[in-house]
Amino acid sequence: MSEKPDLNAISHDLRAVRQEKLAQLRAAGEDPFRAEWDQTHVATDCPGLLPEGVEEGPEVSVAGRIVALRVMGKASFVKVLDRSGVQQCYFTRDALGDRYDAHFKKLLDLGDFVGVRGRLFRTKTGEVTVRTTEYRLLAKALRPLPEKWAGLADQDQVYRQRYLDLVVNEESRRRLTARSRIVESIRRFLWGRGFLEVETPALHSVAGGAAARPFQTHFNALDCDFNLRIALELHLKRCLVGGLDRVFEIGRVFRNEGYSPRHSPEFTMLEAYQAYSDYRGMMELVRSMIQTAAREALGTTSITRHDGVVIELGGEWREARYKDLILERTGDPQWFSRTKEEKIAACRALGLEEPRADWEDYEVTNEVFGKLIEPTLIQPTFVTHVPKELCPLAKITRGDESTIDVFELCINGQEIAPAYSEQNDPDVQRKMFQIQAGAEQHKVDEDFLLALEHGMPPAGGLGVGIDRLAVLLTGAANIRDVILFPTLRPAAHP
Repeated sequence: MSEKPDLNAISHDLRAVRQEKLAQLRAAGEDPFRAEWDQTHVATDCPGLLPEGVEEGPEVSVAGRIVALRVMGKASFVKVLDRSGVQQCYFTRDALGDRYDAHFKKLLDLGDFVGVRGRLFRTKTGEVTVRTTEYRLLAKALRPLPEKWAGLADQDQVYRQRYLDLVVNEESRRRLTARSRIVESIRRFLWGRGFLEVETPALHSVAGGAAARPFQTHFNALDCDFNLRIALELHLKRCLVGGLDRVFEIGRVFRNEGYSPRHSPEFTMLEAYQAYSDYRGMMELVRSMIQTAAREALGTTSITRHDGVVIELGGEWREARYKDLILERTGDPQWFSRTKEEKIAACRALGLEEPRADWEDYEVTNEVFGKLIEPTLIQPTFVTHVPKELCPLAKITRGDESTIDVFELCINGQEIAPAYSEQNDPDVQRKMFQIQAGAEQHKVDEDFLLALEHGMPPAGGLGVGIDRLAVLLTGAANIRDVILFPTLRPAAHP
């Protein structure tokens, strides 16, 4: 049996060859790392400049990374990748003279960045191509690219070396570009609704706005501990107190918790707050916003998952009360009058893992929702009137003091966006904070309560996980597929 080649040794050998080429370039007075180029067009511009039936088009100047190199005797084809796509270029000895043999054929490699100038023409196969009359090496790649068809075989390498994934994987470029378009659409939509975009602190003295474990750090200049924010909420509500009655922020949030295909400890959150509205106003806002983002970024409201399931975002969306879903799934009309012990026994009968003995009653019920109901909510569903213990920052439902005026928007079997009728009674808010602080070991944010006592208008508030929304709209299988550089354990380097 033959031994497998040592890929690291091969890579280092190729690097040595490219280093030698770089030395030859510099000895000849050429330093590609100090070159520049006037890029007048990108790949997607070129087809429109050469209509069908026209043999030759205008001169263009393109630039990018060489991703295909088919070198022949007197003529060669080169494909150059720029931000818009791939452009084919035609290099000939007739047009380039001695430079074709002495420079192009000997010193250029796959992965190098080049600038190319020439007139457009159409090949026999119909591909719009640049007939090169001038080119320049703009940056030498000292390591080879992954082989095109094999790509990056190791998923950890895909995330760790995303820059290579973007070069060789068109699907990754499409997905991550779509994410950017989604965020752009959301911003335009909210600006069009009169919202002001603001920035709030990432370092919080008290971790608030969610029940989550924070990352902690020490502020040397102030000699005190801070937390990386777990939510954007409490500072945005301070803006409402100050009279900025429609505000939003798209920012990074940090929760020192689990890592899974649906969770990342560092993620991007949109939070928006609108005075004189409530959770029902937020229903219209988030539905219109997501439908607009889907149409503008993807051209459709019909989303196909990686497994072929189609999710329809158009039209009206279903509403269902939390309690009704629980009763339907358990088949027990008396569920909410049962003791905790009876509910735990029912969970066993439903095939759920044994709830912990120290769980609160509402946590047992929410385990049924999280494990048996939420994963089935594939089409858009507003789950309304959740138990008051799940969020201390929302208004109690009139006529049912066990629930709050909240919805959780579930799509694709997971929560995409919660929204509230925001609690603006400082006395009630203090009591809810104190209950949460006792249960979750959180500190009470006295500074926020001080702001609330100065008066906050009634408001609706909304949070959207941008990463989860991008997973939904792009059909990705893993949240890390829509995060450009996901958090990873540091790599060991030789």
